[in-house]
This record gives sequence, structure tokens and C-alpha cells, in this order.
Amino acid sequence: MEFSSKLLENAVNEMAQLPGIGKRTALRLVLHLLRQPEHQTFQLSEALSKVRAEINFCKSCHNISDKVLCEICSNTNRNEELICVVEDIRDVMAIENTSSFRGLYHVLGGKISPMDGIGPQDLNINSLVEKVKTGKVKELIFAMSPTMEGDTTNFYIFRQIQDHNVAMSTIARGVAAGNELEYTDEITLGRSIIDRVPFEASLKS
Repeated sequence: MEFSSKLLENAVNEMAQLPGIGKRTALRLVLHLLRQPEHQTFQLSEALSKVRAEINFCKSCHNISDKVLCEICSNTNRNEELICVVEDIRDVMAIENTSSFRGLYHVLGGKISPMDGIGPQDLNINSLVEKVKTGKVKELIFAMSPTMEGDTTNFYIFRQIQDHNVAMSTIARGVAAGNELEYTDEITLGRSIIDRVPFEASLKS
């Protein structure tokens, strides 16, 4: 792809690094921005700069937040004895959209995947174990995507906390095996939260 401007080429190359964006799509997006009023492009640039420089991660659940504690963790109407363990913030958003869960979350930041070089030490597992050790948590719901990596992560956490007095359940497998949680429709996902099953039972299936 030949460019008449080095500035344009640099912008396209940067845009093309985004997931799902190829060079041609990146070019269309950059040219679209050039056709917009200047202040709109600067607003986008400022919003991206601010989200990168000022965003926080909740000190309790590791969800993205504007403050030290996210709005979910700081909401006194949520059930702090019930924690839903998810892979990333997109899963929090997906479950919240179902309006079927009133507990808190714990965002692991990924799943155990030796093929990708991701081990337990790379995830927010230790902080979850520490929460369980306080005795305040009565139930953990494993809401990882139903993939081999997700199941491996669930089992690893199970082994870390099985000696503590906490119930463990997993979302019902109305979610098709191999699917990513964020792409599951809200009705199916909401029902899988409500119809969760004991984790030990899922090991036998």
C-alpha cells in the first residue's frame, strides 16, 4: 500500500494494530477522521489519552474503574458474600447486562494457558484466595468461558481454596462449550447464573 503522506502512513499503521483492524480498514478510519471537524478528532484523541493515563483498576475486584473502588464494589446493596469469578471486564459487563446477579466480581485478567505462556502467577488468583481466607465469602461462582483453558483455571482455583469453608459453583452449561462468555446472549447467560451448579458436580460431567 503506497502512501502520499508519511503522517497518513504512520496513523494507518498505528490504527492497524487494533484487533480486527486490517490496513484497508485502518485507512478508511483515518480518512474518515480527516473528513470530520477538527475538534471531533481532538476529542477522540483526548478521550483515548485520558483513559490510558487516568484509568484505575479496582483494588478489590480488579475491574476497570475511575476510582480506587469500582461502583459495583462500593455499592452497599450488593451481596459481598457472593463473588463471581470472571476472566476479564467484558465478562463483568455481559453479566451485569443480564440483571440476574447482585453479588460482587473478581476479575482474573485472563485464564491459565500454558500454550500462550500464561500461568497462575500471571493472574489475579492470589488476591482471590486472600479474600476467601477472610471468611467473609460464602460462595464463589466460576463464570469462566467453557473452554479447556477456562476449566483448567476453575480447577486450579478450586484446588487452592477447597480446604476453606466456601461453597463453589459454576454457571450452568447452557453456554455452549467453546464459546467466549461475552458473545453469549443475555437470556442464556442470565439463566446460566441463576441455574448454577456445585463445582464438584461439574468435575464429574
